Amino acid sequence: MAHMVFCVRNKKEMEGLDEPPFDSEFGQKIYKNVSKAAWGEWVERQKMLLNEYRLQPWTPQAQQFLVEQMEEFFFGSGSALPSEYMPPSQ
Repeated sequence: MAHMVFCVRNKKEMEGLDEPPFDSEFGQKIYKNVSKAAWGEWVERQKMLLNEYRLQPWTPQAQQFLVEQMEEFFFGSGSALPSEYMPPSQ
């Protein structure tokens, strides 16, 4: 049976992640409150942030920035897009 959560992003009961994304208290918070669908949205946002800000994901500064953005994305006001960001045209 799937792990179900009340998703903080989508405001409804949805299938949750299979396991916590991190071995930390924050990872547990995400596991208990974020759906697979919302996590997929975050993965796309994270890719955009990495590219727009030209972040090196292995550096502590980039990791801290991404954690702050993730916290805002799921539990805050939603994480602002970079001011220069232009969505790709389809």
